[in-house]
Amino acid sequence: MSKNTQPEQNQPLTGAPSPEEQEAAQAANEFDAQNSAQSELAILQAKNTELADSYLRAKAETENARRRADDEVSKARKFALESFAESLLPVADSLEAALAIKDATLEQFREGAEATLKQLKSALERNKVIEINPAAGTRFDPHQHQAISMVPAEQEANTVVSVLQKGYLIADRVLRPALVTVTAPK
Repeated sequence: MSKNTQPEQNQPLTGAPSPEEQEAAQAANEFDAQNSAQSELAILQAKNTELADSYLRAKAETENARRRADDEVSKARKFALESFAESLLPVADSLEAALAIKDATLEQFREGAEATLKQLKSALERNKVIEINPAAGTRFDPHQHQAISMVPAEQEANTVVSVLQKGYLIADRVLRPALVTVTAPK
C-alpha cells in the first residue's frame, strides 16, 4: 500500500497570497516602517542638535552684549564728570592765582573775580548747565521757579517780581529752581 504523499502542486490560482507570502509581506512592511522611523529619528536628532547649537550661540551672544552694555554703563558713570571737572580746572587755577597775590588791591580782586565768574559760567554752559533767571514780569512757571513770597503789585497775578536766587537746568532738567518773589492775586 502505497500512499501518494506528494504536496499538492496544482493549487488553483485564486490571486490571494498564501499565508507565507502574507507573513513575508508583513515582515517587509514592518522592516520598511522601522527603517523609515529610524531615518526620521536621525533627521530629527540632527535638527535638534542644530537648534540646540543655535540656541547656545544666541544665548552666548546675548550674554556678551549684556556684559558689554554693563561695562559701557559702568564706564559712563565712572567718567561722567570727567569733562565737567576739566572745564572747572581753569576756574580753580584762576582762584588760586588770585589768592597767591599778596598785595592785590580791591579793584584787582574785583576784576579777577569777574574774570573767574565768566570762566565758571562758560564752563557751566559747555556742560549744558543753563541759568534760570526770569526777568521781572515773566509768568511764574512752577516747573522752573519756586515762589518764596507773594507781594502786592500792579502787575498781573502770578508773575515774577524779583529773583532771589538763580536756578539752573542741566540738559533740560531742573537742577535747582529759581527762587522768586511773585505778585499776589488782587
